[in-house]
Amino acid sequence: MDKLKNKVAIITGGAGGIGFATAKAFLDEGAKVLLVGRSEKKLEEAVKKLKSSNVSYCTADVSKTEDTLHYVNDTLGKFGKIDIFLNNAGIEGAVKPIAEYPEAEFDKVIAINLRGVWLGCKYVIPKMSDGGSVMITSSVAGLKGFAGLSAYVASKHGVIGIMKVAALEHAGRNIRVNSIHPGPVHTRMMYSIEKEFSPEDPSKARDGFESNIPFSRYADASEVADLAVFLASDESKYMTGTQQVIDGGMMIQ
Repeated sequence: MDKLKNKVAIITGGAGGIGFATAKAFLDEGAKVLLVGRSEKKLEEAVKKLKSSNVSYCTADVSKTEDTLHYVNDTLGKFGKIDIFLNNAGIEGAVKPIAEYPEAEFDKVIAINLRGVWLGCKYVIPKMSDGGSVMITSSVAGLKGFAGLSAYVASKHGVIGIMKVAALEHAGRNIRVNSIHPGPVHTRMMYSIEKEFSPEDPSKARDGFESNIPFSRYADASEVADLAVFLASDESKYMTGTQQVIDGGMMIQ
């Protein structure tokens, strides 16, 4: 269990479902991990649950330049380097048709999901070790449309463009940049989307999503974390600029 031995990783959205599961997987593989998030309480709880001396946290709003620089410098101060970056923080936003979608809500989703990813790439990658790995969490919503989720879909499509440009710009240092595209996952975000789609009975929304998944179930966050471990490790050393779909077959329906 040492695929990431002596590696240092930053995970934004580190206290959430995929971020937390990936932190656990990274630690199990020997990495040191810095969790980034807006809620100090949630970050403290996450660190406590992880039960490792190799994990720390930094409170930051990923949509702000000064906060991004703060978590970069905090990582370097605590661990001395950066080898892995899971650019993962994101919010789902409202579930409403475009004509009814609140403009302020749209701006908020784009600020965190798209600007936050761009700022992370802008300020983290130049400080990374040569040969490092960057993963950007997109979604199947970055590859297809979902009615009612215009801001989320737009942001998740947008990060693919950032991923491709960053992969080209940093190939000379053998830093690879790839995106991860989960289908529905058992996380707070997905449960929130279910409730927005079907306030009276969220299980109906889940049944609808699962009916479009050949495996007939949501992913567990740990399954997405397993993919992140592969992309973070030297096993993926010749992969960059790719879109890694983990959706139980949803995209082939």
